[in-house]
Amino acid sequence: MSGRRRRNRTESESFRNALEGIHYALGHEPHMKFHLLASAIVAIAGAVLRVDAGEWLWLLSAIAAVWVTELLNTGVERAVDLASPDDHELAKIAKDAAAGAVLVASLYAAAVGVIVLGPPLWRAFFGS
Repeated sequence: MSGRRRRNRTESESFRNALEGIHYALGHEPHMKFHLLASAIVAIAGAVLRVDAGEWLWLLSAIAAVWVTELLNTGVERAVDLASPDDHELAKIAKDAAAGAVLVASLYAAAVGVIVLGPPLWRAFFGS
């Protein structure tokens, strides 16, 4: 990345920059690759199990919660690294809190997955 970023001039530039942020996180954060794979598995399971629209909303909200918090965590980590290249207790707190948000979102996603996909998976493997 080079230099200081200026303000986006157009909506398309803003959208392109947002996609660059997602691309950066996918390329530099190992957890993002895991979240991408998990999202794909959940989507495939939802399609195969034919979950209804309400259940899709729960699954999509869980996926979005994890992605949003992971992207924000990446931003916080990079901003803290820039502002505080040396070890500092406040930098640690900021990074730990951002990581905690990802953990909360991930636990939420796991709970949604068990609640929504658990019963139809059970029926598929073990009958009623």
